[in-house]
Amino acid sequence: MSRKLAAEFFGTFVLVFGGCGSAVLAAGFPELGIGFLGVALAFGLTVLTMAFAVGHISGGHFNPAVSLGLAIGGRFSWGELAPYWIAQVLGGLVAATVLYVIASGAPEWVAGGFASNGYGALSPGGYGVMSALLIEVVLTAIFLMVILGSTSPKAPAGFAPIAIGLCLTLIHLISIPVTNTSVNPARSTAVAFFAETGAAGQLWLFWVAPLLGAALGAVIWKALLDRSEDSDVPAALPAE
Repeated sequence: MSRKLAAEFFGTFVLVFGGCGSAVLAAGFPELGIGFLGVALAFGLTVLTMAFAVGHISGGHFNPAVSLGLAIGGRFSWGELAPYWIAQVLGGLVAATVLYVIASGAPEWVAGGFASNGYGALSPGGYGVMSALLIEVVLTAIFLMVILGSTSPKAPAGFAPIAIGLCLTLIHLISIPVTNTSVNPARSTAVAFFAETGAAGQLWLFWVAPLLGAALGAVIWKALLDRSEDSDVPAALPAE
């Protein structure tokens, strides 16, 4: 169990440090800024690389919503849910702390939003609470369905991290203007307390919405899609 928790801590550390770090350190850099597209790719690449690196140890969740969805989907033990959540949140908090120390070394640097999530005045596009809630629920549900589908027995073997990483990239491309993209309570918690915008006061939404979305995605998968695993219909791209 300790190896699993260490893997989740490390994977979540890299996700927050890489994804949020790209936003804090590189997205707005004069002339060389990577922009929304670069940040979206950074989040997707962190999940993809960490899934390959340590996914075989812990399952590569790096996200409390993913752990919940996998438990509801019957792919993860309920007894391990709380320890996974603790490891994920701690990994994110340590990453955000390290990132803050690095970023604060720049002259005249201010934390500002510090890659935090938000709605209303804290939304990059000024979107309200209902827009933020809905997009986080819907996109987290889609994310869980991709995870469950790409890791199912009939999916092409060995490609799940790629599908999951690309899905997270797509999610960010859609929702960065709305909420700065969470779909991950650990990621949101990690940076909220370093932001100078009051993001911590809106953190509730970025726990409630991803957890609801993960549960919804798992229920939809079990009710509508998972039946194909018990049928005689071959996979679309059967593994060799």
